[in-house]
Amino acid sequence: MFIIKLSFSFEQNLDHNETENKAKAFMSAHLDWLQQGYDKGVFLVSGSLQPELGGGIIAHNITREALETLLQEDPFVTEQIVKPEIIEIVPSKADDRLKFLLD
Repeated sequence: MFIIKLSFSFEQNLDHNETENKAKAFMSAHLDWLQQGYDKGVFLVSGSLQPELGGGIIAHNITREALETLLQEDPFVTEQIVKPEIIEIVPSKADDRLKFLLD
């Protein structure tokens, strides 16, 4: 299982407003990309990091290599709006509602 942190790339795009405007321009394509991850059964949860820090995704049922490839298809990544960071978790215990993650 993986946690993906998508941090806004303010250090690459020094102007905060420029990054915001670029994010708005590519939001529809980013949301389509997210939906593809859900449709493939890879993404479990996604949402915004507060306050306006970027986004986060919880993914499973995918190898790290395949996830890295998938992330390179995200318009927010290709347009350098966000910088992805992948954190791998090997779950050893889960609430009954999440037992499927232990398989």
